Amino acid sequence: MKDLQKGKETSESKNPNQEKPAPPVPSRMVFADEKGKIYDHPHLLMVGRSGRHFVLPQPSDLIPLPKDSKLFTVPGTHPVGWEDERQALIEFSQVQMGSQSIEPNAVSGFLPPGYLRLLLPATSELSNSRRLPMWAYCAMGWQGEGFCAAALLVEDNDRWNPARYDDRGLLERVQGILDSHPENRLYRHLARCATEYHCFAAKNLFWNRWEAGLPVSRHCNAGCLGCLSHQPMDSCQSSHDRIDFQPTVQEIVEVAVPHLETAEAAMVSFGQGCEGEPLTETPIIEQAIRQIRERTSRGTIHLNTNGSLPKSLERICKSGLNSVRISLNSIREDRYNAYYQPNGYRFEDVFESIRRAKQSGVFVHINLLVFPGITDQQIERDGLMALINDTHVDVLQLKNLNIDPDYYLAQMPDSNEQGFGLRKMIYELSKEFPRLRLGYFNIPKEEFLASPEPDPPSSNAVNQGSSGN
Repeated sequence: MKDLQKGKETSESKNPNQEKPAPPVPSRMVFADEKGKIYDHPHLLMVGRSGRHFVLPQPSDLIPLPKDSKLFTVPGTHPVGWEDERQALIEFSQVQMGSQSIEPNAVSGFLPPGYLRLLLPATSELSNSRRLPMWAYCAMGWQGEGFCAAALLVEDNDRWNPARYDDRGLLERVQGILDSHPENRLYRHLARCATEYHCFAAKNLFWNRWEAGLPVSRHCNAGCLGCLSHQPMDSCQSSHDRIDFQPTVQEIVEVAVPHLETAEAAMVSFGQGCEGEPLTETPIIEQAIRQIRERTSRGTIHLNTNGSLPKSLERICKSGLNSVRISLNSIREDRYNAYYQPNGYRFEDVFESIRRAKQSGVFVHINLLVFPGITDQQIERDGLMALINDTHVDVLQLKNLNIDPDYYLAQMPDSNEQGFGLRKMIYELSKEFPRLRLGYFNIPKEEFLASPEPDPPSSNAVNQGSSGN
C-alpha cells in the first residue's frame, strides 16, 4: 500500500527485472446520497485508511464483496478519494445530481464471518460527536462490474456460513424447547438471543448443532470500549442486552448436556457477547462442567475469557474444560489498558492465564482483536511473535474489532505510528510459525485433537516482554 500522506511505499519492493503483469482494473471511490443509494465516482480512485493514514490499496488487498456482506453509510462523514491526475487526496463534499446538489456520505462494508478487513473506510473528520455503532467498518470501492472490499478470507468454515442460518422453522423449534423446559431461565434468555438478536451460537442450540452459547455472568472486571452488552450513557447503544440473572448449575447442565450428547460437532461455550466476564463466576462454571462431564464425555466444553484471573482459569481447566479463547487487542500494556480498562487485575495476569491453560493441557486460542494500522505496527508484530514463541498457543484467531474507528484511535497511545500491512503481517506469522493455526472460529475437539502440535520455540523469535515497551 502507498501512504498518501507521506508518499512512502510500505509494501515490499518488486524486482525491476520481473515481467510486468497487465495493469489491474482500477478501483473507484463509492459514495451514497441522503437516501442511502450508492454510486461509484467516475474518476476518483478508492482510498482506505490504515489507522490515521490514507493509503491506496494494493490490488492484492481487494476482493469482490463477499456474499452476505452488509453495506452502510457512515453518518457525518464525507468520502475521501484519490485524483490521479493531480496526485492529490480529495474530500468529496458536494455532488450535483440532476438539478439537486447533495452532500455525499462515505460508504462502509460489514463482512460475513471468516473475513478480516485490511483497511478502514477513507472518511473525513466526523462533523458531530455522535459515536458510530459497533461494527467492523471496512473500506469499499467499485471495481469492474461490482463492489470490492479491502479484506482477506481468514477461514472458510461452512458451519458459520450465514446461508446456514435461515430462520424458517426456527420459531417452532424454540417454542418446542421452551414448552419442554418452562422453568429454565437460561433457555428463555437464549431464545431471545436467537430470535431477536439473531445470534448464531444461540440459533445453533435450538437447531441442535455445532457451537452453542452458555452465558452465565452478569458482571465484568473490565470496561471494554467495544463491549457489545454494556455501553455508558454517552456512547452508542449496546448491540444487545446483557444477561440479567445468574443461572443455576442445574439450568446450565440442563441446557448443555442434551446438546453435547446429540449435536453434530457439539460444543458449548461460556463467555458470550451477551454476558460479562465468565471468570467472575468461576465456582458456578466449575461445578457445572463437573456435573456435565459426569453425564457425558461427548463434545467440547469451551470458555471465551479475558484471562484476567489465572488461578480461576486454572480451576476451570482442571474441572474438565477442553479449550479456551483468551482475548487481546494489543501486546502493549498501555494500549491494552486503554481498551480493556481492567478492574482488579493486571496486564501480566492475561499472559499468566495463557501459560496456565497450556500447562493444564487445554487447547488454547488467542483471540486477537485486529484494527488496521494499529495491530500491524512493527512493535505489535514483534510482541505477538514473542508471545506465541513463549506460550506455544495452538490457534491465533484474527477477529475484526467492532468499534467506531475514530473513537478507538483517539483512545490509543501512539496511534500515529505507521502500520506495515495486515496481509504482510499474517504472511510473516505463518512463515515464522508454520504449524500455528491461523483462524477465525472456535474449534471442536475432534478437529484440534487431530491437529499437529504447535511449533517449538523459534531461535529467531524476539525476546518476550509483557508490555512491548
